[in-house]
Formats: sequence, structure tokens, C-alpha cells
Amino acid sequence: MTSRASTPPEDPNSTEILVPRRRPAQQRSRERFERILSAARSVLVDVGFESFTFDEVARRAEVPIGTLYQFFANKYVLICELDRQDTAGVVAELDTFAHQVPALQWPEFLDEFIEHVSKLWHDDPSRRAVWHAIQSTPATRATAAATESEVLDIIAEAMRPLASHASEEQRRELAAILVHTASSLLNFAVRDPGIDDHRFDYTVREIKRMLVAYLFSVAQG
Repeated sequence: MTSRASTPPEDPNSTEILVPRRRPAQQRSRERFERILSAARSVLVDVGFESFTFDEVARRAEVPIGTLYQFFANKYVLICELDRQDTAGVVAELDTFAHQVPALQWPEFLDEFIEHVSKLWHDDPSRRAVWHAIQSTPATRATAAATESEVLDIIAEAMRPLASHASEEQRRELAAILVHTASSLLNFAVRDPGIDDHRFDYTVREIKRMLVAYLFSVAQG
């Protein structure tokens, strides 16, 4: 049987924010929910987004397929929840960095943050898989943009002393440039499954150098 999750949303051009039908309240339901998310990651890495189905996720999570539909209307909603999960971890680290490091030490701030994110991408192939899947429809892209909003707010605020000449809107746009440049280049860094650590580390160093130079340019106006 083909999962209903293999079909796209009714309106492929919709920019509706995709959220779960409900979130678990009881401990047992939360454990099942987390098991579904974990299984979804493994399916996404193994077969890719085009072949991703609820049938396979349910099989790996060892739950009835109806349980998935209790939480998620389709695979697009599930992918967006994985993106929220990834972003929540980044927000926690970024918030810590932003409060610990003064703006005048932005090179060190950026170095630590990129080091943290690059380790996530290196150690967890599902990060890249989710990043690619989230680009699939206008609705998933709109949802990802809403999810990333908290990340941009933190970076834009931390950039205030660095870019004192910029408006709040401009700082937020600068933050978006940083985030999307880093993500795109990390995608490049892990493009080959068999890439060796030396090549990966070299690419990460170049990402840092590029973005630090960009920030110094921003600071100079």
C-alpha cells in the first residue's frame, strides 16, 4: 500500500505554515513521537525525500501508520518538525554564545558557532537530508523561514555593536546572509559520503575565514 504521505499538499503553491496536528502530552505519547522523528531521520537518509513514505517510517518506529497520521497530516509536515528539532538545538547554542561573547570578539564567536554547527553536519547525515528536503515546496520553505526566525533574531541582536550603522531590518538581513551562507557551504563540505576529515576540516576553516572577512567588511561600513 502506498502511503498517503507520498502525495503533495493539495495546493503546491501554498505558503501555509506546516505544524503537527497535535503534540503529545503524556510521557508514553512523547516517547512514541520521538521514536517517529528518529525513524523519519533514518528513512530520509537511507532513501531520500522523494522515496520517503509514512509506511516505512511506521515500520521502523514500530507503530501503526495511523499513529503517524494522528500527529502529521503528511510527510511535508513531518519534515518541518525535523527542521524545528534541528533549529532548536542551534538556538540553544547560539543563545549561549551570544550572551557569553562581546560583539568586539566576533571572530571568536563566529569560530565557535561554526565549529559547533559543522560538527553537527559532520556527525549527523540527517541534518543535510532535512536541509535539502525542506526546500521541496513553498509551504516547507515558508515554514523553515518561520522556524529560523529565532536564530536570525539572536544573531541580529548580537550584531548590533558590530553594525551600529545598520537598521534592525538590515541587521536581520545580514544575519540571514550569514546563516544561509554557512548552511550552503556546510552542505558543500559534506557533499560526498566518503569525504575525509582533512578535506572537511579544510573546508570549514575556509568557511570561517570567508565569513570573518565579511563581518569585518560589515563593521567598516
